Amino acid sequence: MLDSTINLIKANLNDVELIERLARDIWHHYYPNIISMEQIEYMLAKMYKKESLIEQMTEKNDVFYLININNEPKGFISITQTGEGDYFLSKFYILQTTAAKGKGTRAFKQLLSVLQPNTISLTVNRQNYKSINFYFKNGFVIEKVADFDIGNGFVMNDFVMKWNKPN
Repeated sequence: MLDSTINLIKANLNDVELIERLARDIWHHYYPNIISMEQIEYMLAKMYKKESLIEQMTEKNDVFYLININNEPKGFISITQTGEGDYFLSKFYILQTTAAKGKGTRAFKQLLSVLQPNTISLTVNRQNYKSINFYFKNGFVIEKVADFDIGNGFVMNDFVMKWNKPN
């Protein structure tokens, strides 16, 4: 039985501070077991400060969706079209206090319904077992292992994963 109503709401510039706040809450709760606090703070400053989010929305053509659970924003998604029917999923986060019970899968299925994609690619930290398993469960496969220098002496040790539209 589904106990929650989940909706994706396309975000706009008025939602930037909310996304920044959600990112801080989610990252501080989830990532300390995966990466250092110094890297968390660096990445939050680099990708989730108001100015960066505005640039992502206006100049980089990233489309953000708020994940509303029972009409409350509890997470967000950011996706960029990379080709005809092809997308890169750069952000998919739900507050840990509300995660589980299929909420992420339901949000992902809504995203598929909105986009009607042929493919979706993403990167995920190789130590992020919970997310890797979530992506496996939702039809992603590992394409390759990749390390990305993100500056300031930090490196992201990731899997590149891909979802393909079923035949």
